[in-house]
Amino acid sequence: MKKISIKNILGLTALLSLGACQKKLDLLPYSSIELSQSFKTVKDATGWNNGLYSDLRARVYGAYMFSQDVQADQLNATLDYGNRNGFPHRWGNSFAASDGALSTAWGNDYTALKNVNLCIQNFPSIPATTTADIATMKKYTGDAYLARAYYYSDLIVRFAKPYEPATAATDLGVPLVLVYDLNGQPARATVKQVYDQILSDIAQAKTLLTTAGSIAATSFSKDAVLALEARVRLNMQDWTGAMTAANSLITGGVYPLVTTQADLTSMWATDAARETIMQSFVSKPNELSNANNIYLGFVSATSVFDPDFIPTQAMLNMYEAADRRKPAYFAVKPVTINNTSYTTISLVNKYPGNSALFTTSVTNYQHAPKIFRIAEQYLIYAEAAVRAGGATNEGLALTTLNLLRTSRAASTLTGLTGAALLQAVKDERTRELAFEGFRLWDLKRWHQGFTRGTPQNLAAIQQGAEFNLINIAADNYQFVWGIPTNDMSANKSLVQNPGGW
Repeated sequence: MKKISIKNILGLTALLSLGACQKKLDLLPYSSIELSQSFKTVKDATGWNNGLYSDLRARVYGAYMFSQDVQADQLNATLDYGNRNGFPHRWGNSFAASDGALSTAWGNDYTALKNVNLCIQNFPSIPATTTADIATMKKYTGDAYLARAYYYSDLIVRFAKPYEPATAATDLGVPLVLVYDLNGQPARATVKQVYDQILSDIAQAKTLLTTAGSIAATSFSKDAVLALEARVRLNMQDWTGAMTAANSLITGGVYPLVTTQADLTSMWATDAARETIMQSFVSKPNELSNANNIYLGFVSATSVFDPDFIPTQAMLNMYEAADRRKPAYFAVKPVTINNTSYTTISLVNKYPGNSALFTTSVTNYQHAPKIFRIAEQYLIYAEAAVRAGGATNEGLALTTLNLLRTSRAASTLTGLTGAALLQAVKDERTRELAFEGFRLWDLKRWHQGFTRGTPQNLAAIQQGAEFNLINIAADNYQFVWGIPTNDMSANKSLVQNPGGW
């Protein structure tokens, strides 16, 4: 008899869904019900749907975003970082399959997938007779399919090689778990099989999620489907498909690019409804998100800042003087690091904390996580158009790139084609999406290594071969995260990724 706790209906661990055993009791405790009894009415479905969005909010921002950002090339660890997030930052033997960054992403994504799969399995059995209930169940089912596509798109970029058409059918992806099975021990599907499943779920969501999108929507819409599809197809090197999905959002007119400093700054500082296709619902004190709390480190007792990581000077130098993103993303703050004061260090200020979400008198770094943004769609379209090739597509890429740049008060680019145009798109993606969790995965799919950028101030940062001098070759094995150690032990069907994990 399958049972589920009422108190923790959405909190079973990923190890359960991937094969750990559970002691079965003959009698249900007062706090539990049979799993089948939790899918009886539309009201039950509403509870599961609310849980779906709660799960999603808990799996963006925080470590889900900055773990890969500290691993990349845009940040230096300060002398006070205390080895927080130090293992991915340092690469090599420091970053092992037992690291929490890996187990958090893997385990919690699969836990969420367990709940999503239960919804997909059981929603069809819920009777919906009124027009309103039929529409509600259609929406909830579409939400579940798109959530499954989202989680697998997250897992595949972390734990598998990038999609290469010539090898995707044999490269190892991640386990495809589509049906709730408490005792299953699934092997890894191929990269192609996982991406095919993602596209299949997106196709299902398209038929079910027909509501028009709106700026800063807090639930999935047909626009959210297109946004994920464009991202996935770019990763798959489906240039035409990526262009088509992104262009639908760009030309739809619902999400215009902001054209003032105030609007761009408020989009980040106070979560103002600007450009965002979808963001998570947040409310204090109980419905808050993960916090991007490594960048500022405000010390209330002294009113100074003591961050774990600061942006490299090379990153700051990527922005033109007039670029609106620079004052929106960065700020010079009074900083004390290792008992030394600094007055000229720029900090990442993209996530200062929305004052409307403070639970005390000082920042808790809380924001409404931005899951899909229209600016990303401009960049997807531009990159896909360049890679599709041909003078017409390159012209479209340059036009699209300049639309984004001019909205940010950056200069217009002219005369770029071929490799120079592609590099301009890469650079713009680096500027626009800075510290949003994309950089490492972009380097990975571009097959591009790096040397960590020139620091702002050597005296304030950790120095050495593992820090500011680190040099990572293209396709280093640690671009593909290792399968967490505990899951390797629990599921004997799993094969570890190559390298020193």
